[in-house]
Amino acid sequence: MPLSDKLSDSMQAIEIVAPGGPDVLQPCTLPVPLPGHGQIVIRVAYAGVNRPDALQRAGAYAPPADASPLPGLECSGTVVEIGPGVTRWKIGDQVCALLPGGGYAEYAVCHATHALPVPQGMSMKMAACLPETCFTVWSNIVMRGGLQAGEIFLVHGGTSGIGTTAIQIAKALGARVFATAGSDEKAQVCLDLGAEAAFNYRTRDFVTEMRKIGGANLILDMVGGSYIPRNIKALADDGRIVQIAFLQGAKAEVNFAEVMMRRLTITGSTLRPQSDIAKSRIAAALEREVWPMIARGALKVVLDSEFALREASRAHERIESPGHIGKIVLKV
Repeated sequence: MPLSDKLSDSMQAIEIVAPGGPDVLQPCTLPVPLPGHGQIVIRVAYAGVNRPDALQRAGAYAPPADASPLPGLECSGTVVEIGPGVTRWKIGDQVCALLPGGGYAEYAVCHATHALPVPQGMSMKMAACLPETCFTVWSNIVMRGGLQAGEIFLVHGGTSGIGTTAIQIAKALGARVFATAGSDEKAQVCLDLGAEAAFNYRTRDFVTEMRKIGGANLILDMVGGSYIPRNIKALADDGRIVQIAFLQGAKAEVNFAEVMMRRLTITGSTLRPQSDIAKSRIAAALEREVWPMIARGALKVVLDSEFALREASRAHERIESPGHIGKIVLKV
């Protein structure tokens, strides 16, 4: 399908010139991507910045073979080109989308069923913060973790983009929500978002605190390392752990006799390598279950900071600093 008159032939983007620190993110000029069957091209307004982007930049998280090598797993913007087989979207529609890569650019291509309408009344800036975290949280705490109303839910890193989203979604589902964070200030943010209690992990032991109330039914963890055996001790019988990242490392010594005797479940997932069909199912669930939460004010974006596209390196310095709270975006 030929380019529409709304597209130029080239675009500004940010590429990873070599594995390394934030300084390896450099501006470049590339051809505008073309949509394949079932795909759309989005003129990007804002791109979300996420920890997997930093891992990819460092050489620790390769993109799928058929994905753009550019970083960027989510964006908001306007549909400017439609590939064969796409029936839902039309040129001019405002969307936010989960991307396999390529968000750090003026234009990005994605599967049409991985895009969602920008929620009514929400700005493009805030909408760009939704896809990666909402896809991750919903698929892991509900579709994989089976969180139910009345259950006790613990999320580590409560003021991260994932954490702030998980607190609010779990609260909206009727769970009792608990969180860990790295300071008293961050713990208060978790409380303000709806957590029943939040523990500064530098001064309070989350295992002790969770055992006081009988243990967690579900734990969402992105820390790993020494947290893995501690999470097991913090669970109630028949509890579940969903692992989504390993900031402290992927290896730990675990007593599986305890897992067996207490009927515990340890599972996990990564989002990016999943099939287009799996991501489409998550998107449909989000539109059905989570978008109404946004409409009624039960889920709000917590925005930390905004940077220009050319300042992507500064955005990566920010996301790798301990001080950020919530989401970071690039204005494209």
